[in-house]
Amino acid sequence: MSKLTLVPLPGNEPMAKELARLLAAEVLAAETRRFPDGETYFRLDRDLHGHSVALVCTLDRPDEKFLPLLFASRTLSELGAASVGLVAPYLCYLRQDRRFHSGEALTSRLFASLLSPHIDWLVTVDPHLHRLRSLSEVYDVPTRAVHATVLIGQWIAREVTNPVVIGPDAESRQWASEIASAAGADFIVLEKARRGDNVVEIKVPDLMQWRNHTPVLVDDIISTGRTMIETLNHLRTLPPAVCVGVHGIFATGAYENLLAAAPAGIVTTDTVRHATNAIGVSGLLAEGIREVGV
Repeated sequence: MSKLTLVPLPGNEPMAKELARLLAAEVLAAETRRFPDGETYFRLDRDLHGHSVALVCTLDRPDEKFLPLLFASRTLSELGAASVGLVAPYLCYLRQDRRFHSGEALTSRLFASLLSPHIDWLVTVDPHLHRLRSLSEVYDVPTRAVHATVLIGQWIAREVTNPVVIGPDAESRQWASEIASAAGADFIVLEKARRGDNVVEIKVPDLMQWRNHTPVLVDDIISTGRTMIETLNHLRTLPPAVCVGVHGIFATGAYENLLAAAPAGIVTTDTVRHATNAIGVSGLLAEGIREVGV
Protein backbone atom coordinates (compact mmCIF):
# COMPACT_ATOMS: atom_id res chain seq x y z
CA MET A 1 0.00 0.00 0.00
CA SER A 2 1.39 3.41 -0.96
CA LYS A 3 1.52 6.08 1.72
CA LEU A 4 -1.91 7.51 2.33
CA THR A 5 -2.91 11.12 2.93
CA LEU A 6 -6.06 11.69 4.97
CA VAL A 7 -8.26 14.77 4.68
CA PRO A 8 -10.99 14.90 7.36
CA LEU A 9 -14.10 16.95 6.82
CA PRO A 10 -15.32 18.94 9.88
CA GLY A 11 -16.05 16.76 12.90
CA ASN A 12 -14.01 13.82 11.61
CA GLU A 13 -10.61 14.95 12.86
CA PRO A 14 -10.35 12.48 15.80
CA MET A 15 -11.06 9.49 13.56
CA ALA A 16 -8.57 10.73 10.95
CA LYS A 17 -5.90 11.18 13.62
CA GLU A 18 -6.37 7.62 14.87
CA LEU A 19 -6.37 6.19 11.34
CA ALA A 20 -3.19 8.11 10.58
CA ARG A 21 -1.52 6.51 13.59
CA LEU A 22 -2.57 3.02 12.52
CA LEU A 23 -1.68 3.48 8.85
CA ALA A 24 1.40 5.71 9.18
CA ALA A 25 -0.52 8.24 7.10
CA GLU A 26 -0.38 12.02 6.90
CA VAL A 27 -3.35 14.17 7.92
CA LEU A 28 -3.96 17.41 6.05
CA ALA A 29 -6.32 20.02 7.45
CA ALA A 30 -8.49 21.70 4.83
CA GLU A 31 -9.97 25.14 5.31
CA THR A 32 -13.74 24.87 5.32
CA ARG A 33 -16.49 27.30 6.24
CA ARG A 34 -19.93 28.50 5.28
CA PHE A 35 -20.51 31.76 3.47
CA PRO A 36 -23.23 33.96 5.01
CA ASP A 37 -25.71 32.63 2.43
CA GLY A 38 -25.02 29.02 3.49
CA GLU A 39 -22.80 28.02 0.59
CA THR A 40 -19.64 25.98 1.23
CA TYR A 41 -16.03 27.16 1.03
CA PHE A 42 -13.28 24.53 0.70
CA ARG A 43 -9.53 25.06 0.30
CA LEU A 44 -6.48 22.81 0.61
CA ASP A 45 -3.22 24.58 -0.13
CA ARG A 46 -1.17 21.55 -1.11
CA ASP A 47 0.13 19.94 -4.29
CA LEU A 48 -1.21 16.36 -4.21
CA HIS A 49 0.42 14.97 -7.35
CA GLY A 50 1.12 11.27 -6.82
CA HIS A 51 -0.71 11.09 -3.49
CA SER A 52 -3.35 8.52 -2.63
CA VAL A 53 -5.88 10.56 -0.68
CA ALA A 54 -8.82 9.54 1.49
CA LEU A 55 -11.55 11.83 2.68
CA VAL A 56 -12.79 10.94 6.16
CA CYS A 57 -16.45 11.80 6.56
CA THR A 58 -19.11 9.91 8.47
CA LEU A 59 -22.47 10.43 6.76
CA ASP A 60 -25.08 10.88 9.44
CA ARG A 61 -27.26 13.94 8.62
CA PRO A 62 -26.04 13.44 5.05
CA ASP A 63 -27.94 16.13 3.18
CA GLU A 64 -25.88 18.92 4.75
CA LYS A 65 -22.61 16.99 4.21
CA PHE A 66 -23.06 15.75 0.66
CA LEU A 67 -22.19 18.86 -1.36
CA PRO A 68 -19.12 19.71 0.78
CA LEU A 69 -17.98 16.10 0.27
CA LEU A 70 -18.32 16.35 -3.51
CA PHE A 71 -16.59 19.73 -3.62
CA ALA A 72 -13.72 18.33 -1.56
CA SER A 73 -13.35 15.21 -3.72
CA ARG A 74 -13.29 17.10 -7.01
CA THR A 75 -10.87 19.69 -5.63
CA LEU A 76 -8.45 17.01 -4.41
CA SER A 77 -8.49 15.45 -7.89
CA GLU A 78 -7.83 18.84 -9.47
CA LEU A 79 -4.88 19.28 -7.08
CA GLY A 80 -3.32 16.18 -8.62
CA ALA A 81 -4.34 13.33 -6.29
CA ALA A 82 -3.69 9.96 -7.92
CA SER A 83 -6.84 8.60 -6.27
CA VAL A 84 -9.47 9.87 -3.88
CA GLY A 85 -11.21 7.39 -1.59
CA LEU A 86 -13.84 7.83 1.07
CA VAL A 87 -13.75 6.50 4.63
CA ALA A 88 -17.35 6.81 5.81
CA PRO A 89 -17.68 5.07 9.20
CA TYR A 90 -21.45 5.44 8.83
CA LEU A 91 -22.85 5.22 5.30
CA CYS A 92 -26.25 6.76 4.68
CA TYR A 93 -29.15 6.18 2.26
CA LEU A 94 -29.40 2.40 2.35
CA ARG A 95 -32.82 1.84 3.94
CA GLN A 96 -34.80 2.68 0.77
CA ASP A 97 -33.52 -0.21 -1.33
CA ARG A 98 -36.85 -0.91 -2.99
CA ARG A 99 -40.12 0.86 -3.72
CA PHE A 100 -42.51 -0.02 -0.90
CA HIS A 101 -45.15 2.30 -2.37
CA SER A 102 -45.58 3.52 -5.94
CA GLY A 103 -43.76 6.71 -6.78
CA GLU A 104 -41.11 6.45 -4.04
CA ALA A 105 -37.54 7.52 -4.79
CA LEU A 106 -35.11 4.58 -4.78
CA THR A 107 -32.64 6.61 -2.77
CA SER A 108 -30.11 3.84 -2.08
CA ARG A 109 -29.34 3.59 -5.79
CA LEU A 110 -29.73 7.31 -6.46
CA PHE A 111 -27.28 8.30 -3.72
CA ALA A 112 -24.75 5.68 -4.81
CA SER A 113 -25.01 6.85 -8.42
CA LEU A 114 -24.33 10.45 -7.33
CA LEU A 115 -21.39 9.57 -5.09
CA SER A 116 -19.61 6.85 -7.11
CA PRO A 117 -18.29 9.12 -9.92
CA HIS A 118 -16.47 11.27 -7.35
CA ILE A 119 -14.57 8.59 -5.41
CA ASP A 120 -12.23 5.73 -6.33
CA TRP A 121 -13.06 3.47 -3.37
CA LEU A 122 -15.20 3.33 -0.26
CA VAL A 123 -14.73 1.82 3.22
CA THR A 124 -17.50 1.74 5.83
CA VAL A 125 -18.70 -0.10 8.94
CA ASP A 126 -21.79 -2.34 9.01
CA PRO A 127 -23.83 -0.73 6.24
CA HIS A 128 -27.60 -1.12 6.67
CA LEU A 129 -28.02 -3.86 4.08
CA HIS A 130 -31.24 -5.83 4.08
CA ARG A 131 -32.41 -6.77 0.61
CA LEU A 132 -29.03 -5.82 -0.90
CA ARG A 133 -26.42 -8.56 -0.69
CA SER A 134 -23.49 -6.16 -0.88
CA LEU A 135 -22.60 -2.54 -1.58
CA SER A 136 -21.38 -3.56 -5.04
CA GLU A 137 -25.02 -3.85 -6.10
CA VAL A 138 -25.35 -0.07 -5.94
CA TYR A 139 -21.79 1.35 -5.90
CA ASP A 140 -19.59 1.36 -9.00
CA VAL A 141 -16.27 1.55 -7.11
CA PRO A 142 -14.37 -0.98 -4.97
CA THR A 143 -15.93 -1.15 -1.50
CA ARG A 144 -15.10 -2.76 1.82
CA ALA A 145 -17.67 -3.18 4.59
CA VAL A 146 -16.07 -4.11 7.90
CA HIS A 147 -18.07 -5.48 10.82
CA ALA A 148 -18.14 -4.51 14.48
CA THR A 149 -19.75 -7.73 15.78
CA VAL A 150 -16.61 -9.14 17.38
CA LEU A 151 -15.71 -5.82 19.02
CA ILE A 152 -19.23 -5.52 20.42
CA GLY A 153 -19.15 -9.09 21.68
CA GLN A 154 -15.80 -8.50 23.35
CA TRP A 155 -17.15 -5.36 25.03
CA ILE A 156 -20.17 -7.29 26.33
CA ALA A 157 -17.94 -10.07 27.67
CA ARG A 158 -15.84 -7.49 29.57
CA GLU A 159 -18.56 -5.19 30.83
CA VAL A 160 -21.79 -7.17 31.32
CA THR A 161 -22.43 -9.84 33.94
CA ASN A 162 -24.20 -12.98 32.71
CA PRO A 163 -25.48 -11.43 29.46
CA VAL A 164 -28.12 -12.67 27.04
CA VAL A 165 -27.99 -10.93 23.64
CA ILE A 166 -31.32 -9.82 22.16
CA GLY A 167 -31.77 -9.06 18.45
CA PRO A 168 -34.77 -6.94 17.39
CA ASP A 169 -36.04 -9.00 14.44
CA ALA A 170 -35.47 -11.99 12.19
CA GLU A 171 -33.11 -10.02 9.95
CA SER A 172 -30.78 -9.55 12.94
CA ARG A 173 -30.42 -13.29 13.68
CA GLN A 174 -26.99 -13.82 12.12
CA TRP A 175 -25.72 -10.50 13.47
CA ALA A 176 -26.99 -11.18 17.02
CA SER A 177 -25.63 -14.73 16.94
CA GLU A 178 -22.15 -13.52 15.94
CA ILE A 179 -22.13 -10.96 18.76
CA ALA A 180 -23.34 -13.57 21.23
CA SER A 181 -20.65 -16.00 20.08
CA ALA A 182 -17.94 -13.36 20.60
CA ALA A 183 -19.41 -12.58 24.03
CA GLY A 184 -19.71 -16.25 25.02
CA ALA A 185 -23.43 -15.68 25.61
CA ASP A 186 -26.81 -17.01 24.51
CA PHE A 187 -29.09 -14.95 22.27
CA ILE A 188 -32.78 -14.38 21.55
CA VAL A 189 -34.32 -12.95 18.38
CA LEU A 190 -37.62 -11.06 18.68
CA GLU A 191 -40.37 -10.36 16.16
CA LYS A 192 -40.74 -6.75 15.06
CA ALA A 193 -43.40 -5.06 12.96
CA ARG A 194 -42.83 -1.43 11.97
CA ARG A 195 -46.11 0.50 11.55
CA GLY A 196 -44.49 3.79 10.57
CA ASP A 197 -41.35 5.89 11.05
CA ASN A 198 -42.02 6.15 14.81
CA VAL A 199 -44.33 3.19 15.56
CA VAL A 200 -42.93 -0.28 16.29
CA GLU A 201 -44.61 -3.40 17.64
CA ILE A 202 -42.50 -6.08 19.35
CA LYS A 203 -43.40 -9.70 20.16
CA VAL A 204 -41.30 -11.23 22.95
CA PRO A 205 -41.08 -14.97 23.81
CA ASP A 206 -41.34 -16.39 27.33
CA LEU A 207 -38.40 -14.95 29.29
CA MET A 208 -38.55 -17.07 32.44
CA GLN A 209 -35.37 -18.99 31.66
CA TRP A 210 -33.47 -15.67 31.33
CA ARG A 211 -34.63 -14.14 34.63
CA ASN A 212 -31.09 -14.17 36.08
CA HIS A 213 -29.42 -12.78 32.93
CA THR A 214 -28.67 -9.21 31.93
CA PRO A 215 -30.41 -8.52 28.60
CA VAL A 216 -28.24 -6.76 26.02
CA LEU A 217 -30.30 -5.23 23.22
CA VAL A 218 -28.24 -4.96 20.04
CA ASP A 219 -29.09 -3.17 16.80
CA ASP A 220 -27.06 -1.75 13.95
CA ILE A 221 -28.68 1.70 14.07
CA ILE A 222 -30.25 3.62 16.94
CA SER A 223 -32.24 6.37 15.23
CA THR A 224 -35.60 7.09 16.87
CA GLY A 225 -34.89 4.52 19.58
CA ARG A 226 -38.47 3.25 19.36
CA THR A 227 -37.46 -0.39 18.79
CA MET A 228 -35.32 -0.45 21.92
CA ILE A 229 -37.85 1.50 23.99
CA GLU A 230 -40.66 -0.86 23.02
CA THR A 231 -38.45 -3.87 23.75
CA LEU A 232 -37.43 -2.49 27.16
CA ASN A 233 -41.10 -2.26 28.07
CA HIS A 234 -41.35 -6.05 27.59
CA LEU A 235 -38.30 -6.85 29.70
CA ARG A 236 -39.44 -5.59 33.10
CA THR A 237 -39.20 -9.09 34.60
CA LEU A 238 -35.46 -9.23 33.86
CA PRO A 239 -32.57 -7.23 35.32
CA PRO A 240 -32.07 -3.75 33.79
CA ALA A 241 -31.01 -4.03 30.14
CA VAL A 242 -28.02 -2.62 28.31
CA CYS A 243 -28.63 -1.09 24.86
CA VAL A 244 -25.86 -1.39 22.26
CA GLY A 245 -25.86 0.05 18.74
CA VAL A 246 -23.23 0.25 16.04
CA HIS A 247 -24.36 3.61 14.70
CA GLY A 248 -25.79 6.10 17.20
CA ILE A 249 -27.74 8.38 14.89
CA PHE A 250 -30.16 9.56 17.61
CA ALA A 251 -32.90 11.60 15.96
CA THR A 252 -34.10 14.66 17.86
CA GLY A 253 -35.17 13.59 21.35
CA ALA A 254 -34.29 9.93 20.79
CA TYR A 255 -31.42 9.76 23.26
CA GLU A 256 -33.45 11.44 26.01
CA ASN A 257 -36.45 9.18 25.33
CA LEU A 258 -34.28 6.08 25.44
CA LEU A 259 -32.67 7.21 28.70
CA ALA A 260 -36.14 7.73 30.17
CA ALA A 261 -36.93 4.07 29.45
CA ALA A 262 -34.32 3.32 32.15
CA PRO A 263 -31.79 0.97 30.56
CA ALA A 264 -28.71 0.10 32.61
CA GLY A 265 -26.58 1.72 29.93
CA ILE A 266 -26.50 2.91 26.30
CA VAL A 267 -23.38 2.14 24.28
CA THR A 268 -22.40 2.80 20.66
CA THR A 269 -19.30 2.56 18.51
CA ASP A 270 -17.58 5.76 17.43
CA THR A 271 -18.80 5.70 13.82
CA VAL A 272 -20.89 8.76 14.77
CA ARG A 273 -19.55 10.96 17.55
CA HIS A 274 -21.80 10.86 20.61
CA ALA A 275 -21.58 10.71 24.40
CA THR A 276 -22.43 6.98 24.21
CA ASN A 277 -19.30 6.06 22.22
CA ALA A 278 -17.44 3.28 24.04
CA ILE A 279 -16.26 0.97 21.24
CA GLY A 280 -13.63 2.23 18.80
CA VAL A 281 -13.70 1.06 15.18
CA SER A 282 -10.58 2.75 13.80
CA GLY A 283 -8.73 -0.58 13.71
CA LEU A 284 -11.51 -2.11 11.62
CA LEU A 285 -11.48 0.83 9.22
CA ALA A 286 -7.70 0.70 8.90
CA GLU A 287 -7.93 -2.98 7.95
CA GLY A 288 -10.63 -2.17 5.40
CA ILE A 289 -8.42 0.50 3.86
CA ARG A 290 -5.56 -1.98 3.59
CA GLU A 291 -7.88 -4.53 1.97
CA VAL A 292 -9.14 -2.10 -0.64
CA GLY A 293 -5.52 -1.88 -1.80
CA VAL A 294 -4.71 1.80 -1.53
